[in-house]
Amino acid sequence: MAQLRPTRAYLAVPAHRARLVAKAAASAADAVFMDLEDAVPPSEKGLALNEAVQSLSALDWGNKRVTVRINAVDSPFIPQEIRALAALPRLDAVMVPKAERPSDIARIAEQLRAADPDRPTPVALELLIETALGLVNVDALAACHDSVAALHLGVGDFAASIGARSSDIGVSPDGYRHVGSAQTGYASAPLDLFAYPMMRLLVAARAFGLRAIDGPCGAFRDAMLTESSAQKAAAMGFDGKQVIHPDQIEPTLRAFAPSTEELAQARRIVEAMEQAEAKGQGAVTLDGKMIDYANVRMARRIIELGS
Repeated sequence: MAQLRPTRAYLAVPAHRARLVAKAAASAADAVFMDLEDAVPPSEKGLALNEAVQSLSALDWGNKRVTVRINAVDSPFIPQEIRALAALPRLDAVMVPKAERPSDIARIAEQLRAADPDRPTPVALELLIETALGLVNVDALAACHDSVAALHLGVGDFAASIGARSSDIGVSPDGYRHVGSAQTGYASAPLDLFAYPMMRLLVAARAFGLRAIDGPCGAFRDAMLTESSAQKAAAMGFDGKQVIHPDQIEPTLRAFAPSTEELAQARRIVEAMEQAEAKGQGAVTLDGKMIDYANVRMARRIIELGS
């Protein structure tokens, strides 16, 4: 995958709240998406679009990736949103919520290009996978158009889509656990509701060269839960995680940054393989373990994350 601006902490902000948008632009987040959809009441949709256009034109966004989440594909607001957003040079991407059908995504991509055919860099699409149908179709969605650049997991709506009995965003239901037999004293182990959809989305993203962004932790005032949730996504290989409050930015950035120990070990692996290559060898033993080119590729990924 080509070198890209980082998207570790991806901050969501309601587009109609100008003060919050300005704070998001000045924040330490790597990326921001201004929301025209769920965070905006129907009576404020027009204001939200106008504020998003104004913010993209007037605010200093630094090196952030800046995205606008439009309304659902069947919304009557879509044509107006596309016309207003397509020609804005500071807009990096449009996020499409509840992405389910490749034909819908391809149509939006072509409408964006038709709205400003002379734009030097076409507006990218980032797809929010947040229903059972979206996850079933995730491979086709990832490959449906060359504008698609990222897949996001919408954890709250996905849980609702499959009927999970939880009201906490990004957290597994308390009842989702394995209970042992009487011989084991009925010991129980919590299970992760999001392990499968996260991996499914991640594999599709990697197969087609896209970014993978995990959904948010709803407990935005709980720094420990925020960071541990981000650590899981980072450990799996995600490129970032949505955050819904500025307080979540720093814990999320920490989670995606390799530790000093991880970086040191990764550099040792690369150095050991370089020395082996100089001797005409394709593998080497390091700390009692066999190291080959797969280890080197993983190590270089860690070094890249730390740069």
